[in-house]
Amino acid sequence: MTGGQDDKRQGAEGLDARLVVERGAFRLDVGLSAAPGDVVAVLGPNGAGKTTALRALAGLLPLSGGHLRLDGRELDGTPPESRPVGVVFQDYLLFPHLSALDNVAFGPRCHGASRAEARAQAAEWLDRLGLAAHAASKPRKLSGGQAQRVALARALATHPRLLLLDEPLAALDARTRLDVRARLRRHLADFEAVAVLVTHDPLDAMVLADHLVVIEDGRSVQEGAPADIARHPRTDYIARLVGLNLYRGRADGHTVRLDDGPVITTTEDLTGPVFVAFPPSAVTLHRARPTGSSARNLWRCEVAGLETHGDRIRAALGGELPLAADLTTMAAAELDLRPGGTVWATVKATQTHAYPA
Repeated sequence: MTGGQDDKRQGAEGLDARLVVERGAFRLDVGLSAAPGDVVAVLGPNGAGKTTALRALAGLLPLSGGHLRLDGRELDGTPPESRPVGVVFQDYLLFPHLSALDNVAFGPRCHGASRAEARAQAAEWLDRLGLAAHAASKPRKLSGGQAQRVALARALATHPRLLLLDEPLAALDARTRLDVRARLRRHLADFEAVAVLVTHDPLDAMVLADHLVVIEDGRSVQEGAPADIARHPRTDYIARLVGLNLYRGRADGHTVRLDDGPVITTTEDLTGPVFVAFPPSAVTLHRARPTGSSARNLWRCEVAGLETHGDRIRAALGGELPLAADLTTMAAAELDLRPGGTVWATVKATQTHAYPA
């Protein structure tokens, strides 16, 4: 982070944390900072440490080192119930015997509000989230999207300075996710404190967050604005998430010699260590070595596998340059693609993107 964004995140208000948690052989060491109004997504594969980070922020796991400050106040050692933190868990954890209204009122009651005051605040939050008509409903009568919004209302009703969302859309079916994701984005845009979203879903992270922190094996491997990370992935995991072929090598002008393979020609004029990326859709496959092709990049490959990818076929290719290629079902049939078969892959230099490593 640079410039004004750096300054914004370094102030007393907001989140300033370095989370060091040691659990057996696993060690989490991740820095997180955010200003009020920011939505930060912690993204990573299973086992990367996302849930450990969230539980440390919530006070459910003690820190082994580092620090955790919120609005200038040190929170490490503060009991979870005394922290100005709201949590929306993956399975929502609504009280099954309470109505939606009383689920939301639970938080204000715990913070000293009278029963009448708590229920009035809960009614206001349910109305704000479009759930006024479901105030009397028990959780079992709610749809997945409605339950998610009740859980969000319950977290917001305590006016937290830090809102934690643990895979908030994971329990929803695909159709419901689309609607709830859009609603959640609107609610987070209005939230005046810090929100931290933990997810393994790149679409949730890209749509909901202003800033991404990608962690692997307990450490941050890349952070920045969603668009920047999507365009400049720095690990294979991130490249797969955003759907790019990614390679590392050394550039000499428009030529990049890969660390473990052939040469790629690019349009960028660079020198030194670089990454080169291109989408699977940029790859054209041929049954025989093409002649007269304008593509500067040509490799002989072996078909390692095929799978449906949306309305297209994605071919996993090995050989001289392992890569993924997308093609239509008709094109796959015409090429007679099958595992073990040989194809030639071409990529135009104009469809590659090189950037400093």
